[in-house]
Amino acid sequence: MRGAAFWWPRIAISVCPSQLALRSELVRGATRLNVEDTAIDLLRRAHSRLLLSALLLAATWLTVSAAAQDGGWRGGPHAPVDIAVTKMIEMGGGAVQVDFAKGHLDLGVDPVLAHLQSAVSAVVAYYGRFPVARARVLASPVEGRSGIMQGTTWGDMGGMPGFTRVRLGEHTTAADLADDWMMTHELVHMAFPSLPDDQHWMEEGQATYIEPVARVMTGELEAGSIWRDMVRDMPKGEPASGDEGMDRTHTWGRTYWGGALFCLVADVNIRRETGNRKGLQDALRAVVAEGGSIDNSWDLPRALAIGDRATGTKVLSRMYQEWKEKPVPVDLTELWTQLGIRKTPAGIEFDSSAPLAPVREAITRGQQVRAPSPAGAD
Repeated sequence: MRGAAFWWPRIAISVCPSQLALRSELVRGATRLNVEDTAIDLLRRAHSRLLLSALLLAATWLTVSAAAQDGGWRGGPHAPVDIAVTKMIEMGGGAVQVDFAKGHLDLGVDPVLAHLQSAVSAVVAYYGRFPVARARVLASPVEGRSGIMQGTTWGDMGGMPGFTRVRLGEHTTAADLADDWMMTHELVHMAFPSLPDDQHWMEEGQATYIEPVARVMTGELEAGSIWRDMVRDMPKGEPASGDEGMDRTHTWGRTYWGGALFCLVADVNIRRETGNRKGLQDALRAVVAEGGSIDNSWDLPRALAIGDRATGTKVLSRMYQEWKEKPVPVDLTELWTQLGIRKTPAGIEFDSSAPLAPVREAITRGQQVRAPSPAGAD
């Protein structure tokens, strides 16, 4: 998740996972008690006479959330941290400084570093380069916990165009790393400009959609597994009763999976209109080439216009006009049929004779990229 700020008159609430979200974890297949959505939506929708009550309730949630967080993350991205080990990863024209905060890791540093290399490799595979010239990743061990627990990414922080901070438990295993998607998700955020708050769904949605696709391109995941997950999870992005457009409804499901659904439909539509010669990947590569990385603040129409020029279509701008203010349901059953994806008791199976089967195959087609060995200094 990208760090952000929502404003009520004279009150700034920083929306970063370390302060606002109690989570069982973030996106794919997860159920989350989302304090960010609940508190912010409450503040935005409260009648003026209920504002004080809303603020008190939000403050209570913030306090509970802060108490639930461990690992010393309460000081924000500028908080001083004691660094134990620093390593460097150079790939795709970018240099990533990896700092490990002091703390114990059962696995040691090297397996975590290798996992991060895989994430960098996936980003390079999708975009053809690393999106920023320099980036920093701060990995903070958390005593008594396991797994990669949380991540937040900022632009233009501490002299770095991209800065990602992750918490991982001291008892994280190799299996935990193999099962993790969050590291790639966070680095994908570096490949899109920082948007106004009402367009934040596109930042989270494109990271949710691209992360698994990019990992198929490097051979880390199988195509079947990510389409199975999409069939399971894309319905979470459909508009619910009472929802408005993407710029107006900021629930967790609409932000992450509604944004991912927008990207999937856009990818398919671009490929339909170009005879499968271009896709969303071409559009987003063009955005990065024009300077659209996380350290720059744009509005969404600017980024989408660049993507449209790169594909020779108007798909992205047209869809945004349709989706931004009004709910747009997607017939997912028909979409899966057209793409040649069938649900079975065992999962899914592909139908290569389906009309859009070549589109499905092209979305995840990519040349495998091997990550180089890192160079670093203790």
